[in-house]
Amino acid sequence: MAAARADRPERIVSAWRPRVPGVVEVFHARFTEYAYPMHVHDAWTLLVVDDGAVRYDLDRHEHGTPHDTVSLLPPHVPHNGAPATPDGFRKRVLYLDGTHLGDELIGAAVDRPDLRDPLLRRRVGQVHAALAGPGDEFEAESRLTLVGERLRAHLRSRADAPEPRRDPVLARQLRELLDERVVEGLVLAEAAGLLAAHPAHLVRAFSGAYGIAPHQYLTSRRVGRARRLLLDGRAPGEVAAATGFHDQAHLTRHFRRLVGVTPGRYRAEGR
Repeated sequence: MAAARADRPERIVSAWRPRVPGVVEVFHARFTEYAYPMHVHDAWTLLVVDDGAVRYDLDRHEHGTPHDTVSLLPPHVPHNGAPATPDGFRKRVLYLDGTHLGDELIGAAVDRPDLRDPLLRRRVGQVHAALAGPGDEFEAESRLTLVGERLRAHLRSRADAPEPRRDPVLARQLRELLDERVVEGLVLAEAAGLLAAHPAHLVRAFSGAYGIAPHQYLTSRRVGRARRLLLDGRAPGEVAAATGFHDQAHLTRHFRRLVGVTPGRYRAEGR
């Protein structure tokens, strides 16, 4: 991307609406001088700043976003925003509906919108990484469930996430459901409805029982099937469609991470 002209402030934005329940919009931006006027959103604003810093007013109180915080701005509450450093800022934002955060938490978020929590910040980054391309919606939904759980804990004055409760029966039921849906997949909300369990409890029960997150298990099963089909001589693009991946690029990304080589090379050398 060409550098911004020296006589013109830099404004680079990227926005999209992923197919993930609870996410209204994903917004990435790089601003050097732009300042937001007072405005409101009808969604929760989950914000991390990767470079620089932002200062903003919320409910007539000034706040800031150093690089090690996660900021959560509640819906319907006016706020603004401006660079707090000479070089501006680079931010990533998730706009969330009420799936994970209810209106009863708005007051707590107004009182303490900036949260210093390294684990929470890392998990928010993992959600953004999963949302970077199509095909990893199940992973994004699973990770977002844990983010929502930790945010609720902060807003209810419990800084630590609750201790996981072991539930091997539920974990086995989810594994069986994933085994039935290797190719077609499923969303976490659907699994929670079928198994009558909270999504966060589903993720924790499965991870505690098997040492791997549900989305990682599903991807592993898909890659396993892909390996067999590749050794049968089928083309990577055909294998991607047959094993539940969004496209060949999606297959290649996960296959290389789990196997160490691309599907094409695996097919050629395996034969």
